[in-house]
Amino acid sequence: MDLDSPVVKRLLNVKSIILVLSGKGGVGKSSVATQLALSATTSTNAKVGLLDVDLTGPSLPRMLGLDGHSVHMGLHGQGWVPVHADRAGKLSVMSIAFLLKSKNDAVVWRGPKKSAMIRQFLADVKWDCDTLIIDTPPGTSDEHIALTEHLAPLADRIHAVIVTTPQAVALSDVQKEITFARTVGIPILGLIENMSGYACPHCADCTNVFSTGGGESLAKREHILFLGKVPIDPLLVKLLDDIKILQMKKEEQAKQGGSTLSVQDQETTSTTLIERYQSIPTYKVFESIARRILEAVH
Repeated sequence: MDLDSPVVKRLLNVKSIILVLSGKGGVGKSSVATQLALSATTSTNAKVGLLDVDLTGPSLPRMLGLDGHSVHMGLHGQGWVPVHADRAGKLSVMSIAFLLKSKNDAVVWRGPKKSAMIRQFLADVKWDCDTLIIDTPPGTSDEHIALTEHLAPLADRIHAVIVTTPQAVALSDVQKEITFARTVGIPILGLIENMSGYACPHCADCTNVFSTGGGESLAKREHILFLGKVPIDPLLVKLLDDIKILQMKKEEQAKQGGSTLSVQDQETTSTTLIERYQSIPTYKVFESIARRILEAVH
């Protein structure tokens, strides 16, 4: 291990690095990365970092209600301080969205500039965490190559979680992602079949909307651990939408010079995202998945 590398120096105390990969867009990869991070903060006392390296389509700040937040430099050259998604500071988030002047700005960069940005995220951010979860773009892109190059000295700490949906087209694309991980030598912790059925918000009964079982069959065929099926949970959608709406209200409040939030919004603000996440059905499903992942890397 090259201890003089800026990336190694910064991540030396990070015990595990988990890449969340998918072969196709629209399979809920960012949702899985978010739920994995939230579940990890509730199931252990560990601190978790969540890094968004989807440079052209960052979505984690929006999901976590962190739109409009910005990062700042720490004291004594400690680097960028990531945004905390909870009051206790257990979940730290970094994304290029925090560096853009407007959320409508487009990132139009070639490979070398993307690689330099990812290196900065790894080497210049004050990652005070035990586990770093990295949400990647779909497919195999410049961002993936940059990650594998910059993290090469820490190869013994890197693992991948593969996300797919039950449909045949998603399964075909995720096969390529499995090949990529094996080609660059990243151990695959397991495969998650996301959007596997629809969880009724009233009785929690699950109805298969798409075909089912494709992810599990693929995992068996490729000798990969099948981590489980995660249904579409309307309560999770509502939870994340409420966070987004509240953030928009706060932005509007700031523009108007300090009008107060409603009682309901104040109650939502006083309850952390992590606490609210624990109250929805998906949490129980994902808690088991997160526990298996964390046990495998620690």
